[in-house]
Order: sequence, then C-alpha cells, then structure tokens
Amino acid sequence: MPIPEDVTGEEIDKDVRQELQSLPKTLAEDVAKNLVMVARLIDEDPEGAYGYSRVALRLASRVAAVREAAGFAAYASQKYGEALAEFRAARRMTGGVELWPVMADCERGLGRPEKALDMAGAPEVQKLDKAGQVEMRLVAAGARRDMGQLDAAIVTLQSPELASNSVQPWTARLRYAYADALLEAGRKNEAREWFAKAVEADRDGSTDASDRLAELDGVEFVDAMDEDEAEASSASVEVDDDEVDDEDGDGDDDRDRG
Repeated sequence: MPIPEDVTGEEIDKDVRQELQSLPKTLAEDVAKNLVMVARLIDEDPEGAYGYSRVALRLASRVAAVREAAGFAAYASQKYGEALAEFRAARRMTGGVELWPVMADCERGLGRPEKALDMAGAPEVQKLDKAGQVEMRLVAAGARRDMGQLDAAIVTLQSPELASNSVQPWTARLRYAYADALLEAGRKNEAREWFAKAVEADRDGSTDASDRLAELDGVEFVDAMDEDEAEASSASVEVDDDEVDDEDGDGDDDRDRG
C-alpha cells in the first residue's frame, strides 16, 4: 500500500521504535511507516488502517507492537475475532495486562457478554492501572446491558470515579455511559443531569453528550450549509417568478402593439 512522502516512520512512539530495533534497519523503517499510517487512519478510515496493519503484520509478526496495532485496527473495523487473536498474541509476547479490557470488549462484539463479565472478575483486573479499571467497568456495564440487565449495568457504573468531581481522561465517557443507561431505564431527569456532567468533562469532544443533552431539551440544530442552500433555492425561485412576470408583460405589450 502507498505511503505518503511526509511519513518517515520517526513519528512512532519511542517504545515502539525500540521494539523495532530487533529488525534489520530497512525492514524496521518499512514497518514503522505502516504503523504510522495505522495510527493516522484508525479513527477516520478504519478499513484503510486495517490494510496498513496487515502489511506491518506480514513484515514483522513477531513484534508485539505490530500485533497490538493489528488488533486495534481489526477492532476498529469490527473484526472482533481477528482483533481478539492479535491481542492475545501481543499479550503472550509481553506478559502485560493492559489489553485485558479491550479483549473483554471483543468478547462482547462476538456475542459473548457472559465471557466479558467473567473477565471483569478475573485477577488480571486488579493489576490494571486506574484508567484500565475504569475501562473494564465500562465493558462490564456494556455486557450487562447486552444481557438485558439494565439495573445491574447502572449499579456497575456507580463508583468513586463516577462520583469524583475531578476530571480525568475517562471521566466524560464514564458519565456518558451512566447517563445513557439511565435514559434507557426511563430515568430521564437523572439522565439529563449526567449528560450535562459529561459535557462539562468532555474537553476533546470524545462523546456526543452535547447533542444528547440538546435532544433531551428539545433543541433542534440546523446545519448552516443547509440554511444557505435553502436561501439560495428561495432566491432562485423568486428570480424565476420575476422572469415569468416579465415574459407575461412582454406578451401583453406585443398584443397592444398589434
């Protein structure tokens, strides 16, 4: 797959670059460039990112960072079975637990929420950092909802992290998930409160909490471009009407002159 000229491979994280040092220099550079493309495309073009991840995987399947990148690209493309296999491979190589929550979410994607809940109660969760534990809580709540256990999902999300007033990288998503579960349970007023709290914490626009809040408040947004197009269309109709009037007037003049 083509690599843009502005991609050098130096853009990758230093830890990943260090992992690639086990490869011959030219090969390491090629792999690095493909990993850069995975990172660049994964949010906007998951299938494109997936394609580059397959190239990197073909070149260096024994590098844990490559297997992890391939897993996230497959996950973003909703290829959950493939993603889970890559995450398991990366975990075997590193012995770490960082991928445990996303592995559990892959089980949800595969229609196995019970397995995700089993993983939420596994000893590995205690080894996760705070962000990982919050992520695991989100996955567990999602699994409860998958199983129709809405009240249990709400309880699962109730935690010190949810109650805290400090804003952390996970705060907006945690508040959003709680608000969404409350809304599904028919607790609209509480849901509105927590969507508002999610908006306060969502500094990088990682959720659509503001849209959900506006929807609850009955606010409708009109796209500015749509308004411009409507005005242009209206103006065009007015011009056409004027032209029709002129044509009618000309016809009357001709008859008078006749």
